[in-house]
Amino acid sequence: MRRFLAGGASALLLAGAGIFLWTSRAGVEPSPGKPAARQVGLPLLGDGPGEAPSASARTREQKRFGRSDRDKNGIITAEEYFANRRKAFARLDGDHDGRLSFDEWAVKAREKFAKADGDRSTTLTPAEFATTAVVRKAKPKCECAPKAGEGRAGAEEE
Repeated sequence: MRRFLAGGASALLLAGAGIFLWTSRAGVEPSPGKPAARQVGLPLLGDGPGEAPSASARTREQKRFGRSDRDKNGIITAEEYFANRRKAFARLDGDHDGRLSFDEWAVKAREKFAKADGDRSTTLTPAEFATTAVVRKAKPKCECAPKAGEGRAGAEEE
């Protein structure tokens, strides 16, 4: 029992010491030996002429709020909040009966299946199934300067 208590006490002491060290380093200022980028004359991020300022999270949230607040009175009613959902539901509700059946909900999937099923067998072969893959936009390749060591390797291969 004593070993158990001694082990628990030492674990608590180690955890406390770790927290103490972690919090004491949080307030440490950078060493004065390294000059700041501004002192050397190098531009900081965002100072370059070609960089556009990015929107803050608050600005994006204000825009999102503004899109939902239809009457611009500074509050969002339940009707305003659910307006986009009602529009999406109405687009899916093909017979406009206020109920969404599975066929109405899955209409795009059914159309995609029918288009892929070339032999109209109501089954998809691996080749037919491959045509249902989502086509994604290719990410543009970076035309950046080569990293250290990459430029020489590429030059030697040519």
